[in-house]
Amino acid sequence: MERKDNNQAKAPQGEAARILTEFLEVAITCIIFLKGVYPHGAFERRRYMNVVVHRARHPQLRDYIHSSVNGLLPFIQKGLVERVVVIFFDNEDFPIERFVFKVNLNLSYGSKVEQSDLEFSLRSFLIKLPVSESLTKLLPRGCRWEITAYFRALPEASTSKDSELIWIPTDTKQWQQPPLITPIKSMNSEPLGVQLYLEHPSLSEPKP
Repeated sequence: MERKDNNQAKAPQGEAARILTEFLEVAITCIIFLKGVYPHGAFERRRYMNVVVHRARHPQLRDYIHSSVNGLLPFIQKGLVERVVVIFFDNEDFPIERFVFKVNLNLSYGSKVEQSDLEFSLRSFLIKLPVSESLTKLLPRGCRWEITAYFRALPEASTSKDSELIWIPTDTKQWQQPPLITPIKSMNSEPLGVQLYLEHPSLSEPKP
């Protein structure tokens, strides 16, 4: 089993998945900073992909984001993950804003992954995010947030014991009407494609 996992990690999809999960950890932290959920002092400035980003100072916040995203790695490698979403809720637990990373990993790609090309494409998301604040909504007091992953198919129970301890089925409330979608950024650099967009409830969405 260990040899199989190592071979998968060395495959083009494994390398792309590793770069993607590292990027998602940074990008999600940037989104939490952007939304002002916590005081700015809860973050510190770092450089990543030659871009100034923010890293959580608090160990629990940092570990939650890190373990959540890295728990997806074996599923991303197998092409099972369709979307990774950061959802913000009001104080009545109603979802009011969703940052959606839609991912597509080409499992048939057999060439070497050019890490510099992939990172250059992902870097553009980190540049775009800070200037996208005007597209977002002001969060009310008492709001909360969570990371949710949507799968193309249910993973096998034995795929990753470590991930089973992190990811559990969600009972998050869903909108009854199609959401309003605002594109932010997209890229396609084989074997990886990523789209980032905002979702807000439709004006006709019933209020809880």
